Amino acid sequence: MSSDELSLFSYEILGLVGRQGAGPHDLLRMARRGRILDWAGESQYYVEPKRLAKLGYLEARKEPGKTRERTVYSITEQGMEALREYARTPVTFTPVKSDPLLRLLIADLVGEEVTRESMATLREDIADLQARIAETEAAAELLPHRRKYLLLATGHLRRLLELHLDLVDDVQRELAP
Repeated sequence: MSSDELSLFSYEILGLVGRQGAGPHDLLRMARRGRILDWAGESQYYVEPKRLAKLGYLEARKEPGKTRERTVYSITEQGMEALREYARTPVTFTPVKSDPLLRLLIADLVGEEVTRESMATLREDIADLQARIAETEAAAELLPHRRKYLLLATGHLRRLLELHLDLVDDVQRELAP
């Protein structure tokens, strides 16, 4: 990708900045709150908005912060047009990066017992993610302009977590001693 191309992460940043604007720390906090969609490194939430501002998709302004001035980004008309163009493209399935599927890939190499035991720990992680989804659903009530879309997304994420719980059940059953 050349330095002036937009990636899936670029569009995510534009969407998170939204109509209200946001600083890099706000972007990171939003991604981390949901955690299930936090797939970029922490520094990227600081680097990408700067890059997008340099390219004209975002506009930076300084605002007072708690201890020092902070940068807040707003989406420009060029950024809105990029989102409109992106929204008109066909949706494709994003490649899946999955620790549970990797564990199954290596099960014959490391052993079924260790795979079964490690997969069982996924239940705790899923419980944490389910709680975060509930928080996101509650926060959606404070964003009436995005509520419908956030609830559609969280519903999908809930079903995705249920699918993972089904996988844990399958592994426990199929790899039982």
